[in-house]
Amino acid sequence: MRNSSFLCALVCGLSLAAGASAAHAQAREEGRLLTAGEVLTELRASPDVGIPDRLLERAYGIAVIPDLTKVAFFAGGRHGRGVMTVRDKQGRFSNPVFISMTGGSFGWQWGVQSADIVLVFTTPKGIQGINGGKVTLGADASVAAGPVGRQASAATDPTFKSEVYSYSRSRGVFAGIALDGTVISIDDDANEAFYHKPGVTAADIMSGSVTTSDDTAHRFLAAVASSTGTERTASAEPVPPPQSTTPVTAPPPVGGGAQSFPLADPHPGQEPK
Repeated sequence: MRNSSFLCALVCGLSLAAGASAAHAQAREEGRLLTAGEVLTELRASPDVGIPDRLLERAYGIAVIPDLTKVAFFAGGRHGRGVMTVRDKQGRFSNPVFISMTGGSFGWQWGVQSADIVLVFTTPKGIQGINGGKVTLGADASVAAGPVGRQASAATDPTFKSEVYSYSRSRGVFAGIALDGTVISIDDDANEAFYHKPGVTAADIMSGSVTTSDDTAHRFLAAVASSTGTERTASAEPVPPPQSTTPVTAPPPVGGGAQSFPLADPHPGQEPK
């Protein structure tokens, strides 16, 4: 009898511990989304030091890594966790995908520094690499320190051809930053905890087959929409399609998960000709 009671109490205790752990993980990812949204909102409120409008409006994807920590003694390193979202064929941003960022640097360095990092993807290459598991900036996708100033134009920079543009904000200072050699990986544990789905993949989230009604996700996507100008499109009155007597044939289903992006922009940031 005592053994039975003990086993029952043990099972109940383990269940409560598992529930508490899941709740803690959910709260942690919600906090990450809130902080990432705040970073974008604050940058949007500072036009003189923000990311150029034309770059954001044509972004394939945006990643925000709040509080990336750089620890440097004799050899330096970087590590942080963040979130990213990508566009579908209609230009709408996907539900958030949780990611991690790690990298290293060498030299005579001392101290610990924390910075908010924003990455803007201008082609599908880097995003597809992350979707496959991880991407190394500078190797799998070209990366450059991004130009600063909301009205800055790519036409003023003949080298504005990178696939990823990176920015940092530390102690109120916002600037482009070089992140060559930094690895961006999918944070599988965070995605499973947030979406309550074991084994969920980045492709599942990007394709829309796995969704969430979490308020923090909606607030983050609202900050992305405000930064990229997509909220104007979403608020516009829908235009009815032209009437046609030709029967409409449904397109064949698209396979392969989330590999759907708008057409590549050969000149990101410039006005179309």
